[in-house]
Amino acid sequence: MIAFLLWLLLLVVCWPLALLALVLYPLVWLLLLPFRLAGVAVEGVLELVRALLLLPARVLGGGRGPSYGRGPPPPGPPPR
Repeated sequence: MIAFLLWLLLLVVCWPLALLALVLYPLVWLLLLPFRLAGVAVEGVLELVRALLLLPARVLGGGRGPSYGRGPPPPGPPPR
């Protein structure tokens, strides 16, 4: 919403620049699209490498926190 209001302000102040921005925005978006796709692919590969590196620790019982995969905590008074 703020971007639209800024564009309207630019339209009032300098309409040729506003129209140029309106025409160039989709072209710039199309030019940057391959870089976004490459970023998604690189992020996926890095997550795969991270999962492969952490797999032995997860298989041997290392988890995220003290109660990960061990069931509910024992009954009793809450710790202080």
